[in-house]
Amino acid sequence: MKTLSLTATRLVLSLAAAGIVGGASVGLVSGTHATAATPVATQSAAPPVAAAAVPDFSQIAQRHGAAVVNISVIGKAGAEDGQQAQNRLPPGIDPNDPFFEFFKRFQGPGGQGGAHEAPSRGQGSGFIISADGLVLTNAHVVRNAQRVTVKLTDRREFVAKVLGSDPKTDVAVLRIDAKDLPVVPLGSTKDLKVGEWVLAIGAPFGFENSVTAGVVSAKGRSLPDDSFVPFIQTDVAVNPGNSGGPLFNARGEVVGINSQIYSHTGGYQGLSFAIPMETALKVKDQIVAHGKASHARLGVSVQEVNQTLAESFQLDKPEGALVSSVEPGSPAAKAGLQVGDVIRQMDGQPIVSSGDLPALIGQALPGEKVKLDVWRQGKPVSLTAQLGDAAAKAVKTAGDEKAADQGRLGLALRPLAPQERREVGVEGGLVVEDAQGPAALAGVQPGDVLLAVNGAKVQSVEQVRAMLGKSTKSLALLIQRDGSQIFVPVPLG
Repeated sequence: MKTLSLTATRLVLSLAAAGIVGGASVGLVSGTHATAATPVATQSAAPPVAAAAVPDFSQIAQRHGAAVVNISVIGKAGAEDGQQAQNRLPPGIDPNDPFFEFFKRFQGPGGQGGAHEAPSRGQGSGFIISADGLVLTNAHVVRNAQRVTVKLTDRREFVAKVLGSDPKTDVAVLRIDAKDLPVVPLGSTKDLKVGEWVLAIGAPFGFENSVTAGVVSAKGRSLPDDSFVPFIQTDVAVNPGNSGGPLFNARGEVVGINSQIYSHTGGYQGLSFAIPMETALKVKDQIVAHGKASHARLGVSVQEVNQTLAESFQLDKPEGALVSSVEPGSPAAKAGLQVGDVIRQMDGQPIVSSGDLPALIGQALPGEKVKLDVWRQGKPVSLTAQLGDAAAKAVKTAGDEKAADQGRLGLALRPLAPQERREVGVEGGLVVEDAQGPAALAGVQPGDVLLAVNGAKVQSVEQVRAMLGKSTKSLALLIQRDGSQIFVPVPLG
């Protein structure tokens, strides 16, 4: 199970708590009985919420549990990361302890001493989607695998062939040599609702065919380093070993692959994430046909639109993906996208959060043409882009910057000298010599290069002053630092 926590390792990823916690609850609104002594309110009341019956989870588990498999992996020697290796040391030993290196060398992986490195071992889950032995699981379950064993509920074991894996979506496809196998029915997330019951079956910590249940907490979640997947967030209890197992809806259809958890401890804390089946099946079809999966790219860096930026760009609400840079020669550049554009829709699908765009682009195929609805300089613009291949360079999401909310701009600026322009690689712009007040609190630093204000390029201090005079609430400053560009919102009070 991939774990999202505050520990920075390959499998234990960093995740900002803000904006990622979302939940739903199921309740019953009770009515009020009116009597002769009690006047009845004339206001129209919202209709009561009907109590939803709890699904019969035993029927789902009995009917489809046999199609859920346990996966054991033997990996390449030395393939463990640092966290895994340290977990094999005696519990509680201090890295400063003089015996730490002794145990690390002689009581480390496999307890075989320093003579040779033992192969790494891991476990996960999966589920059968075809009677002739096609199995879906997570890519991280079979990463660096030399031998993969699939164990069925009837205790039979098969050595599996990894047909292919896609780290970008964390989906892998296995093949076992068997016939007439039980299979799971596949569903769709289109009709899946927040608050709906869902069920997970897997092998947490090696406990095979464990069943846990909960509700859908949110849909379309974008996670750091996983921008190609619009995750289903649930409160279903999943733990290491559940990775790759199915997430069922109340009708017994698989709607997702359990993939990650958000945790401070490494164990379940109520935040679980599953890959939607639509995403998984697209990847599966490509792997079966070609042995690998391809993803599209647009060639932009985007960032979140907060309230301050929305005001700066004259948007009616803080939604969309703000373009902070465009790769030269990329599909975005050829389509006419510009820095300062706010992408609001792609092929009619709304872009609410900036993470929605990479997820939609990543699920498309190279060469596809997409229609982009863009907000530019206070007006809507429609563009068409022919997507490239993400294997060349992936769409990336720039981080959001915090801003202050008071005072004047507080910047000392000067034009770039010709040599500085060549070094920075820009035609215009202004060097920030000093940053104070709201600009400094927003994150602007001396040495930054100011390229644009509210999406309009600037080459003189007078231009900035003119724009400052026209703005009453905020400015959006396009800053370049160390070769990267990002819009910094600065409220003016």
